Amino acid sequence: MEQNIIDQYTQNTQQATAQAQKFKQQANEYSLMRLAIFVGLFISVWIGATNDNFTFIAISVVVLVFAFAWLVSRQSKYERQMRYFNDLALVNQNEINSIQTRGNIYDNGSAFGNDKHFYTSDLDIFGHASLFQLINRAATSLGSNRLATWLSAPAKKDIIVERQEAAAEIVDKNQWKLEFQTLLLFANKTDTNQLKGLFAYLKAPLNIPGEQAILKYIKVAPYLLSASIVASLFWPIAQLAVLLLGAANLVIVVTKGSYIAKSSAIADKISKTLASYSVVFDKIENQSWQAKHNIALAKTIKDNHTSKNIAQLAKLIDKLSYNLIMVVGFVLNVFLLWALKQTIAIEQWKRNNHESLEDAFEVIAGFEALASIAGIQHNYPDWATPQIEDGAAYTLVANDLAHPLISTKNRVTNDYELTDTFKIDIITGSNMAGKSTFLRTVGINTVLALAGAQVCANSMTVSVMTMVSYMRIKDSLNESTSTFKAELDRLQMLLAAVEQEYKVFFLIDEMLRGTNSVDKYLGSKAVIEQLIAKKGVGMVATHDLEIAKLEADYPAYVRNFYFDIQVIEGEMLFDYKMKHGECKTFNATMLLKRIGIHIPTA
Repeated sequence: MEQNIIDQYTQNTQQATAQAQKFKQQANEYSLMRLAIFVGLFISVWIGATNDNFTFIAISVVVLVFAFAWLVSRQSKYERQMRYFNDLALVNQNEINSIQTRGNIYDNGSAFGNDKHFYTSDLDIFGHASLFQLINRAATSLGSNRLATWLSAPAKKDIIVERQEAAAEIVDKNQWKLEFQTLLLFANKTDTNQLKGLFAYLKAPLNIPGEQAILKYIKVAPYLLSASIVASLFWPIAQLAVLLLGAANLVIVVTKGSYIAKSSAIADKISKTLASYSVVFDKIENQSWQAKHNIALAKTIKDNHTSKNIAQLAKLIDKLSYNLIMVVGFVLNVFLLWALKQTIAIEQWKRNNHESLEDAFEVIAGFEALASIAGIQHNYPDWATPQIEDGAAYTLVANDLAHPLISTKNRVTNDYELTDTFKIDIITGSNMAGKSTFLRTVGINTVLALAGAQVCANSMTVSVMTMVSYMRIKDSLNESTSTFKAELDRLQMLLAAVEQEYKVFFLIDEMLRGTNSVDKYLGSKAVIEQLIAKKGVGMVATHDLEIAKLEADYPAYVRNFYFDIQVIEGEMLFDYKMKHGECKTFNATMLLKRIGIHIPTA
């Protein structure tokens, strides 16, 4: 199954690369034709000048300049097509790399890392070799933020179900998804503040003095000047009117030059970006959607005609740039007050559309987050869609549950069952036997499930609940925090969460390791008993067999599980399978012996 998916991506990559090469060749051909036109222009001028035929020169220049402009337009079109197919090949190749090596061209989410979050640090949600790195397909900062939010807190059941349905529809439209990612690839690795800058620009009015009066004059100015030019052909005195009107138009433009410059300075930087986003919005608007969540997202931009409006703004900014062409700009400003006209048009657009535009970019973010969770569903079709329970107690049932960040050939699956009840599971076992990995496996798959994504399991049923972990406890020199103090802070946070947060499910790995063995046992026992009193639910992994005796004290609440090893001819063999009961086999002595440390037997 995996190879079939890779083969399809490989075929897509090869086809896109071939298309890119075709358009590159066509663009090069038009580039040569442009050179020929340029040479022809000089030849025409030389022939006309040699024969003293300025009519020939004038006609040749006009024809060849228009031909040159047409060739530039065609070449630009082919270059855009070439870039699109190069990006499409890159998007498909990225999916191959993700499946084979967990590589990803998109952000790994390290900026969202937070050691004090309930679980993201312990469960490898963000950063290098993280869950975010595996699934993220968001090129915009808004899309990355949306996906990070989904992975940082559980959603409500109805929202989870809506996301599952929306992602499933995108899986069925995988070609649309790949093309959507391709159109947005320009935003990947760009300044994360790009959209913030755009929104700030749209919200910042220029407030040009006398704007309404200027607009009225701009409408009649070209007619007045044209009429004066025609009149000057019959009455020479009208030439003075032509000069005065032309000069007046230039003076008006110059006096408002600071406003034009402010608008142009920012607008020039965002023109291409806006045009690129316009195509993305059009891609969403023109797709037929069936899932409730997708329909709601698309409706936001369809109702506001977002793609058309953004294309209009990009066109206005492009027109404003004509002012930078010396001769053309001079003529346009004399006849049409061109730069001022376009600046006012841009300001009017901003006033009418800036609020709806922010909402529109949130739609892109929503589809990027959905595309991310849809990607794992397409790439790993053997993963399951979890069923979400909403009973009063806790449910977490999984069959063949595995860690999604461990490769298929190395991962080991386990079953787990907690059905509509309140339990604390004590997990004992040898070093390196799989206790910590199992806790992270349960945690990371629960995060996926409650974000609306597929899980790395054959099946899973889970309640909406808040994960809280106590695993990677680190000291901090900057905060003058010892390991033990850091553990106490984390315990305090966990106990407070059990009381204050909705349905906490905790994952504790080797509690109070920063103190002596006696205090460690007594403290751990006291914490677990306090969690039982608070009706806390979760798992506690430990090497301390004394903790496992709590099952006898609280048989209705505590369950024992273990991971063990087999020692055959001096070799330790791990099966990484969880079993009911207490662990009886430990391997610390053997591991120490392997590095030259011998512990004398009693």
